[in-house]
Amino acid sequence: MDFELKWLAWEITRRCNLRCVHCRSSSELEIKGHLDFSTREGLRILDDISSFAKPVVVLSGGEPLLRKDVFDLAAYGRDKGLRMCLATNGTLVTPKICDRIKDAGIKMVSLSLDGSTAKIHDNFRNQPGAFEGTVNAARLFRERGIDFLINSSFTKRNQEDIPNVYRLAKEMGATAWYMFMIVPTGRGEDIMEELISPEDYEAILEWHYEMEKSEETFLVRPTCAPHYYRVRMQRAKQDGERVHQRTLKFSTGGSKGCLAGQLIALIDVDGNVLPCSYFPLAAGNIRKTPMKEIWENSPLFKELRDFSGYKGRCGACEYIRVCGGCRARAYAVNGDYLAEEPFCNYVPRRYNPGSRS
Repeated sequence: MDFELKWLAWEITRRCNLRCVHCRSSSELEIKGHLDFSTREGLRILDDISSFAKPVVVLSGGEPLLRKDVFDLAAYGRDKGLRMCLATNGTLVTPKICDRIKDAGIKMVSLSLDGSTAKIHDNFRNQPGAFEGTVNAARLFRERGIDFLINSSFTKRNQEDIPNVYRLAKEMGATAWYMFMIVPTGRGEDIMEELISPEDYEAILEWHYEMEKSEETFLVRPTCAPHYYRVRMQRAKQDGERVHQRTLKFSTGGSKGCLAGQLIALIDVDGNVLPCSYFPLAAGNIRKTPMKEIWENSPLFKELRDFSGYKGRCGACEYIRVCGGCRARAYAVNGDYLAEEPFCNYVPRRYNPGSRS
């Protein structure tokens, strides 16, 4: 597998105007510590990234629109040959913001939608009016020709609403819908009891497979649900279809489920380079080490890329190369990022419980 950096999330601030129940960075409007870096340092980081790779760069947070220089960073990255995108909760989007998104050359905006009604979404986001803000942002983007996709996160409190959210995302004019199965990091650790059960998880992925088969124009993708690619191959075989790994590719260029530290990474507001948005251990710090050096030589990244070191059912699984299990979820639940995926109930044919720990 080619371990070229394809997709990079960049937490440009940890400040946020919402206080979502699942927030990976425990963002609030006023954050003690984890201060925003300067514009000058931001430009230096973009220089560093673009010197060895040309990934999709998602300006994220927190809420990135709280930074006054967000569009300066986006335009600079665009001029360096990077495909710049923006991830926002939508509540701060105005016609003027839309004009600046277009002027900065931002290619795609992601919006958060965690419920098909204000009651469900606002409860998840801990803010009355959040649903209205997302719907309004989508309307503004449609009117101004700005491409956007919808990210939706699910726990037990909103899992029954999944089909409704899918339909609403499509009706809103999004180009794609990404169904996130949350990883318990940051504030998400406080709702461990709300994580969707392995049995329901499997049923939801089966629903997604059936839905995706009939979806012709709308890109849909389960995210942080790597064993979907095992489900997809199993179901395709049952249906008599011939499936190769190359048919499982998605927008980041990956051909398997978990791509943490393999094709994707996150730079947090403190300069730490993490395997993904939900993985709390750093592979290095971009303030001390060039991104190229971290990406190519970090011991953490090398471990994640070596499937022979995976343990338990993941280590024995015949679908290891199309799934890999969620490494962040393994760490959150088991304290070991090489442990088996705790929310997958599949038992590999070659699995011997006494052979690996």
